[in-house]
Amino acid sequence: MTQDELKALVGQAALQYVTPGDIVGVGTGSTVNKFIDALATMKDQIPGAVSSSVASTARLKALGIPVFEANEVAELSVYIDGADEIDAQGHMIKGGGAALTREKIVAAQSRRFICIADESKMVKALGAFPLPVEVIPMATARLIRQFAALGGKAHLRLKDGAPLVTDNGQHILDVTGLQITDPLAFESEVNQWPGVVTVGVFAHQKASVCLLGTSSGVKTLTF
Repeated sequence: MTQDELKALVGQAALQYVTPGDIVGVGTGSTVNKFIDALATMKDQIPGAVSSSVASTARLKALGIPVFEANEVAELSVYIDGADEIDAQGHMIKGGGAALTREKIVAAQSRRFICIADESKMVKALGAFPLPVEVIPMATARLIRQFAALGGKAHLRLKDGAPLVTDNGQHILDVTGLQITDPLAFESEVNQWPGVVTVGVFAHQKASVCLLGTSSGVKTLTF
């Protein structure tokens, strides 16, 4: 199967975790787009969704699924999102689509995080994928130096030759050269650095379940 077919497979499989009558937390990215398309088949069974990005909100609304603001909802039973990397404990790197802050907010609001990914995203240790970090622009140069002190090389993410601007009006650093052996401690440390809005390590908001698309079908990993 192609990677696109694997994404469609796990997107469809995630429907089993959607409880009729409940508002659904919805992430961002190409795999989640497949889930949103699948979710449209049961849109009459749910009140709507809380979305982690402008892009996902637009896709949900286009398919006739109402979108609620996070502040309008006390708690979500489930959040369904992809990952750029996931390890055997359910820790993830996220933010390739630049929506990591809102993704982490919706994940924190949800009782369960269902990660949908193809098998290429499963890793032994996080860090091969460039780590996204949403930052306040005035702190960029200092944060690049702080990552260098950890052995990482941080680059400002660009779009059309200019710094990419997130849905929150901030910038993204992508950090290479790191091997994150203790994701919880790493996330806690970097989150304390002044100027960091969100680091793309999801260890405190790790996955409860991963639906992994493989050549032999969907593999369910529980953490």
